[in-house]
Amino acid sequence: MVTSLSLGEISHALGGEVVGSPHTRVEKVGTLENADERCIAFLTQDRFVRDLQKTRAGAVILGAAHRDATALPRIVCRNPHAYFARVSAILHPVTSVAPGVHPSATVDPSATLGNDISVGAHAVIGRQASIGAGAIIGAHCFVGEGTAIGAGARLWPGVVIYHDCHIGARCILHAGVVIGADGFGNAWEQGADGGRWIKVPQVGRALIGDDVEIGANTTIDRGAIDDTVIEAGVRLDNLIMIAHNVHVGAHTAIAACTGIAGSTRIGRYCRIGGAVGIAGHLSIADNVEISGKTLITKSITQAGTYSGGYPFEEARSWRRNAVQIRHLDDLVKQVKQLEKRLAQLERKDR
Repeated sequence: MVTSLSLGEISHALGGEVVGSPHTRVEKVGTLENADERCIAFLTQDRFVRDLQKTRAGAVILGAAHRDATALPRIVCRNPHAYFARVSAILHPVTSVAPGVHPSATVDPSATLGNDISVGAHAVIGRQASIGAGAIIGAHCFVGEGTAIGAGARLWPGVVIYHDCHIGARCILHAGVVIGADGFGNAWEQGADGGRWIKVPQVGRALIGDDVEIGANTTIDRGAIDDTVIEAGVRLDNLIMIAHNVHVGAHTAIAACTGIAGSTRIGRYCRIGGAVGIAGHLSIADNVEISGKTLITKSITQAGTYSGGYPFEEARSWRRNAVQIRHLDDLVKQVKQLEKRLAQLERKDR
């Protein structure tokens, strides 16, 4: 069923000022470039004003700075991107799932199931596990012994949650997520035969706060002794690795392919780009932004933006520069020797 709303109805529900006809109706969201007359699009940056002027969207969402940049019916608001997200959620609601337990699912008799939950085909709910009201457990999910899933949480197909973990209310875990696997804990024991690794039992838990979203194939290890903690409102992209005893502060967002080594503490309201590497046993302050591909090897104590990595360039030039970087230590030593000789010459001239 197609949902159709007028700008007046949207504004009444979400706020914002309607400029133009409040009776303009929209059915779906779209980009400025590809929207049609049934769509509502949004503008946030000056560089997209050209697209705004050419768009075929039926209406747009924009900020006060761009109020007069178009003659289209529009909603003017403080944060167009966030407003657009709320409109999209109204026009494109998630497909509802009928409550009930699929006949092929395995639910231990000791598990506690809340009202109106859905358990999909071939899912497994372990001993003493608890599932909160309205939660959705997708097909082929595994919920381990003693694990608690909060009310309204949604586990998409193939999610695995080990024993004694906690998933907060309204969390969304996408396909392939693994919560509570053993951390990479090993102790080296030297021996006459050369030695061997001894596994360190991982006896902590993984605790996920309310309203957290975790992208596909992301893994969060359980704690070695203390717990691994992801606080409320965190957003994790696909293919992220979070090691044992990491603590991620509330409302932090982390992009895909980032790896965080054990016992690192990340503050609240941080934004971490894709493919960032963070070494273990570090602390990162609140409100830190880290650019993609940056390697963090020491703690960050002040809020701000931090960048690293080697920017790309034409391959031939990159190879020449890479060779020079390999000899950087020798060059520094030569410069210091030259500085020393220059200082000696200057003293002779006096």
